[in-house]
Amino acid sequence: MTINYRVAEISDLTLLLELVQEFHKIEKLAFDEKVDRDVLANLLADASLGQVWLIQKEDEAIGYIILTLGYSLEYRGRDAFIDEFYIRPKYRGQGIGTQTLAFAEDTCRVLGVQALHLEVDFENPDAQRLYHRVGYQPHNRFLMTKNLAVSEDNDLGN
Repeated sequence: MTINYRVAEISDLTLLLELVQEFHKIEKLAFDEKVDRDVLANLLADASLGQVWLIQKEDEAIGYIILTLGYSLEYRGRDAFIDEFYIRPKYRGQGIGTQTLAFAEDTCRVLGVQALHLEVDFENPDAQRLYHRVGYQPHNRFLMTKNLAVSEDNDLGN
């Protein structure tokens, strides 16, 4: 099976939103078409933030991967985060995930990235096995997040 990766462009926005909506529904993540469209458009327009690739089997988009870029003293320079990684369910279990992670890692090496991070749902053992098998290890820290886009009143339940 031939899998290729194509850098997403602004003209792919509708297709990307369809894939994002599928992923968010499966993962029970919020999806707001207008907000997500704006955020994706910003990412697609500014390569300094990261990159989005469509995962393709021949000419059919079967998923996507989003890599965002950061910088870390702990990791001695540029680091990256696999922000979202989605393969449509009927294409899973065929080695595409492993191949896509290798693609992301190779891309990071070219970009001078020292560490690549990702997060996985506690209740997604298939993804956990994949990530562990290709060398990702749990970090001895909890990932904690404060959503700064949410008002403090909403954050406190008021």
